[in-house]
Formats: sequence, C-alpha cells, structure tokens
Amino acid sequence: METICGIHAVREALESGQRPVEHLHVQQGTRNPRLLELVQKCRERGISLRFEPAAALDRLAQGGRHQGVVAVVGGAAYASLEEILEKAPEDVLLLLLDSVQDTHNLGALIRTACAAGANAVLLPERRSAGLTPAVVQAASGAVEHVPVVRVGNLARTLDELKERAFWIYGLDERGEKPYDAVDYRGKCALVAGGEQKGLHELLKKKCDFLVRIPAAGKISTLNVSVAAGIVLFEAARQRRS
Repeated sequence: METICGIHAVREALESGQRPVEHLHVQQGTRNPRLLELVQKCRERGISLRFEPAAALDRLAQGGRHQGVVAVVGGAAYASLEEILEKAPEDVLLLLLDSVQDTHNLGALIRTACAAGANAVLLPERRSAGLTPAVVQAASGAVEHVPVVRVGNLARTLDELKERAFWIYGLDERGEKPYDAVDYRGKCALVAGGEQKGLHELLKKKCDFLVRIPAAGKISTLNVSVAAGIVLFEAARQRRS
C-alpha cells in the first residue's frame, strides 16, 4: 500500500483508475467544497472514508502537503521498461533523470513530462528520489498518467536504448549544440542531471549529443525541472510539425 496526498493528486487517482483506491483519510470538520466533492465521489463508488484530525494526516503524508486528504492506494507504483517499449509508438519519447534528489523537482519533472507527451520517466534505483507522497503531490496527478520506471543502472539502460535505435540527448550547460538545433523526432531519450553536479561523465559519453540552453542573462544555469521542460516542449513541438 502507498499514500497519495493533496486534492488534485487524489482526484486524478480516483478518476484515472490506474490503481485501486482502498480508502481516503479526510480532515475532520472540512468545509472545503473540493474536498467534499472527493468525499461524494468515494461514497458513490463505495470507497471507505476515514475522518481524522489534521495531525493524523500530517503523519500519513510523510512531509507532503496533504490539503486535508490522503488516499491509500494499492498496486505497484513503478512500471516496467520492457512493457513501456513493447507498447510505445515509433516516436517514443523518454525522460531519464540522473540523481534528481529534490522531491519538488522530481514531481515537477514528472508533471512536465506528462504535459509534453513523454511516454515514460526513468529513474535510477540509487541516488534518486522515489515516488514518495511529496513527489506524487508535486506531480499534481501526473503519476497516474505517465509511467515511472526504476532501473538499476542508467548507463546500461542507455546502452540498451541505443541497441533499440534510440537517439540519446544529454542536457549540459557546455553542450556542443543549442537545444533547438537538433532533431528530436523518432525514438528519443532525453537525459537530465541532478541538482548538484548535473550529468555524470559516464552518462555524457553515452549520449549521441550534448545540448545546451543558451542564456542571455548573467545566470547561465537553470533548475533541472525548468531546463528539462524547455527541451521536452521543443521535442513536442517538432513532433507536432
């Protein structure tokens, strides 16, 4: 069992049907109309409700901002890479994240990947945040729509993707090409590094291209979630055209 906290994330879990919702913990005495709407949905579907004080929800949320509701859900949160690749279209788009440890960044990256139409987000098993309640909430329901895969080793995963005819693009502030000067159509994997050190050198060597986002201001680096979002939406734009 896992928990999902926050009104929007819980609503998406109820509506998507991707994972069974076992029951909801709702803050006692709430008059929030959005929360009452969730309560009504649960009553219509026969989902158990537990009304509890805010302190109990704080403990369940494990640091996430619960907004008065925590859902307990079943089923595996992570998808299988093999299943993703079997079902993916020819122009599959993947986002691989190297050592992203900030929960808000990871949630924002998953949300952005979903909005840009990425087919999956891949995380390493070590040195990375996972699908904690705080990440699920920051993703605002996106984890119910874009698969998240955990892999043992990103470098080996990149080798596997190359064998499957993927082009690999790494985001690096010293990249040899501007991000909008490459072709992201077809089988494409974008690799973004963590908050502290960016991409590890081994992963840089595995990339077909290292791309940079030119900066006109005095600050040359961007937050990883912002940088990845810029490149993801450039990939989405090219695919539309």
